[in-house]
Amino acid sequence: MTTKDLRPLQAKVWEGCVPLEIRLASNECKTYDQSDAFLILVPRQSYIPLLLPKLHAFFHDSLINEQANSWDGWLSYQDVPMKWHLPIGLLYDLYSGASEQLRDTHDDRLDPSDEQQATQGTRAWKLTLHFQDWPKEALAQLDREGKVMQDAFTNSVKESSFVRHGSAKVVMALSKDDSTQLWDAVVKNDFSRFSIVNQKLLNHPGAAVKHVPIKVYLPAASSSDNTAGHLRMVQSLVTPSISARQPQTLGTALNSILPSLFPSRKNCLIALPVLQGSIVPLGVGIETLAEVAAYADGFLRITVVMR
Repeated sequence: MTTKDLRPLQAKVWEGCVPLEIRLASNECKTYDQSDAFLILVPRQSYIPLLLPKLHAFFHDSLINEQANSWDGWLSYQDVPMKWHLPIGLLYDLYSGASEQLRDTHDDRLDPSDEQQATQGTRAWKLTLHFQDWPKEALAQLDREGKVMQDAFTNSVKESSFVRHGSAKVVMALSKDDSTQLWDAVVKNDFSRFSIVNQKLLNHPGAAVKHVPIKVYLPAASSSDNTAGHLRMVQSLVTPSISARQPQTLGTALNSILPSLFPSRKNCLIALPVLQGSIVPLGVGIETLAEVAAYADGFLRITVVMR
């Protein structure tokens, strides 16, 4: 399929949202646990810091500490601090219990339109908002201007581009305006503006794809690491093709990276790969999958769910 053929699928994936129900931490609320919930559909490509100004404005009158700043805010799920540098869609897949719903799914295909329908019937993910006791061991501190979040995103884009092309020349060739537009498109959830810059990263003249940027997240934290919110992530260099005649599929890639969880290259016997809220069939070509369903920073972020 050509880039033009893939564009409608890319747009559908970009439209994916996560329903959130956010409440202020009871120990920070004037009325203890009686504040209203903040309900919102958030783009999967978005990030927690982009929500904080709205949350601060909504809960300000309920805050015991009225001097709290929006950038002091952080979210937790069942007392686990949520990593603000990870896309909200990925966090949802990792923590929300969506895996229980996915186990009952009869249609394994990654179909963004089906995902959109499923979002409408999905229960809201319940999170808790805090403005004090920042979890320093788990999260880097944010700033007033949002520069910390933007820099984290930019660095992730640079990392994925380096993995893809084997050098930093492609991402470094972007103009300052392009870099600004890329982040601004994420902030405003503007796929059209995002796609213009993203195509420069994916299809740079003279820069062949050497590896597909992929990160695989495992279902349980290491027992030796007691840090709240610790995630097990596996990253490996995955070529787009195994040989001249054999393209790399998600199944061959996962079999290479995690053979104990994916002993078969064709069938999910032990675990399921979840991307953008959907189970992905192992036979999908990984280069095409990355172009269609990678997150805005360029990484395929696969969540592993045990069967």
